[in-house]
Amino acid sequence: MIFAKQALRFVFLSRRLTRKRAVGGALMLALGVLLAASANAQQPQASKPATSSGKAAAAPAEPAIEPKAIEIIKAASNRLAAAHSMSFTAVVTYESPSRLGPPLAYTTKSEVTMQRPDKLRVLTLGDGPPSDFYYDGKTMTAYAPTENLVAIGPAPPTIDATLKAAYATAAIYFPFSDVIVTDPYKDIAEGLTVAFYIGQSHVVGGTTTDMVAYSNDAVFVQAWIGAEDKLPRMLRAVFRDDSLTLRHQLELSNWQLDPTIPADAFTCAKAGSAMRIKFARPDPMVPEGFKPPVRMKRSKHKAVHNKESAS
Repeated sequence: MIFAKQALRFVFLSRRLTRKRAVGGALMLALGVLLAASANAQQPQASKPATSSGKAAAAPAEPAIEPKAIEIIKAASNRLAAAHSMSFTAVVTYESPSRLGPPLAYTTKSEVTMQRPDKLRVLTLGDGPPSDFYYDGKTMTAYAPTENLVAIGPAPPTIDATLKAAYATAAIYFPFSDVIVTDPYKDIAEGLTVAFYIGQSHVVGGTTTDMVAYSNDAVFVQAWIGAEDKLPRMLRAVFRDDSLTLRHQLELSNWQLDPTIPADAFTCAKAGSAMRIKFARPDPMVPEGFKPPVRMKRSKHKAVHNKESAS
């Protein structure tokens, strides 16, 4: 799911960067171009000055983990984990510094289909060059329709392991990864320091949603979760170590849980006629060796921002 730790996992790879390097002999399909959701953090207020009587006003209570917020997050995590198959649309909007200073917003759209424990398809459309990713339980395939390039390689026997392998092999990461992993709540709970209930919205996702916010030492996230169906509709995040406080947003819609999926949905029909290239990482600034996306995101975030600023 896309909560606490999930926001940490979003690898900020611009499609512009991946396209420049993709045709150079390596498939720089950072299919998950960006983001994750953006959030307006509720920071603890500073202590109040002394009153007219000379007594200092009591400092506000430190933020805590509220049971109601955890209950909502767990319910959403459990709903997703229980689905044997699912499909949804993910629209990602992320900010990147412009040469003038104020950030520009970039948007991508992915149509996602998965079947536990070992099937996944992600079709990523504009804005930017389109890209497709397929996993059939044995191999993972990344296809670039515009250039007609394809990379095919062996894959582990589960979706969770394949997501890590795709990142390690070619920096392929999807902002919605925590929606499709086996245990969505596990990564959210780890390192969680703040979680609180905000209220309800009747605007987001065309339904009534419960709004919660949660935080760890790396990111502050606000999430909108369906009050009735417990499905996430939108997440916004701001990373604490980002001096520019760039905002990231992930919108999820067109949910279908446990649909019947054709057997050939997880293979690329055009792979046979495409030019074969090898999987390779487009981010030489990332140290060699495997590390899970959650641990790589923060350094990647800074690296991409530095490249954008220098362009």
